[in-house]
Amino acid sequence: KMANKDDIDELYEVRNAFYLGNYQQCITEAQKLKTKDAAVSVARDVFLYRAYIAQRKYAVVLDELSKSSAQEVQSVRLLAQYLHNQSGRERVLQDVESQLKSGVDASNTTFFIVAATIYAQEKDHTQALRTLHQAQSLECSAFAVQMLLSIDRVDVAKNELKRMQEEDEDATLTQLALAWFNLAVGGDKIQDAYYIFQEMADRHGRSCFLLNSQAACLIQQMKYEEAESTLQEALEKDSSNPETLINMIVVSSKLGKAPEVGRRYLSQLKDSHPEHHFTRDYLGKEDEFDRLASSYSPSVQA
Repeated sequence: KMANKDDIDELYEVRNAFYLGNYQQCITEAQKLKTKDAAVSVARDVFLYRAYIAQRKYAVVLDELSKSSAQEVQSVRLLAQYLHNQSGRERVLQDVESQLKSGVDASNTTFFIVAATIYAQEKDHTQALRTLHQAQSLECSAFAVQMLLSIDRVDVAKNELKRMQEEDEDATLTQLALAWFNLAVGGDKIQDAYYIFQEMADRHGRSCFLLNSQAACLIQQMKYEEAESTLQEALEKDSSNPETLINMIVVSSKLGKAPEVGRRYLSQLKDSHPEHHFTRDYLGKEDEFDRLASSYSPSVQA
């Protein structure tokens, strides 16, 4: 389904900035956009508040949105509640499950994306995918491709990607999904993925997201020095971006740098992103190691 040539996509800049990780640009474009179309206005606000969430500015979202806000925008508030208050997560999860059981309008794709994001955070990939398949949008499909690749279901991801290409092959999300798929397949396809990310960076700006995506390609190609250079640029844009810190840990190790270099990035990650899945997994392994180590006592004592 291609848009009519006479149609003007008022949200093009806002949407693309969000999808490519240029969150401040997304906020700026959204605030500049004045429209008389109610649907466009709601969609603009959805991207605006999702961008604030991506910047971890949960209080802005919680302060500005209420039950009088449009339904799709209220869904974004639900995500802010979940991420902002760890002790209240169970209640938010119950709210999401209750709404899914009572039935959500399929046109409210924001709710399904938010619900799937929460399930993904809970590591319930099956429920996340089931939720995404209740709505039809390129973003739901792109999210599904991401989820499927994370659980090594490349075969099913290929079918989802094919559906996206049939709907709109040139869309930013379709191109991103193709790049993610190529990265997962590996081999010669890694270079194809790199070129997609490079083209997007040239066209829309070198966001942390795109720089980390390029670095992931370079790491897989064992081009560690190039990856480090790319990640240094990402660090200059945002010194506490979790993906940048994680990739720096990997690259520092691969380049044989002093152990304290990697430890420094790890300490920063633990401090600034204690809830990140990498941090939680790492801390879990540390605890397990300590538990195992304490169960062994030296057989020979001096």
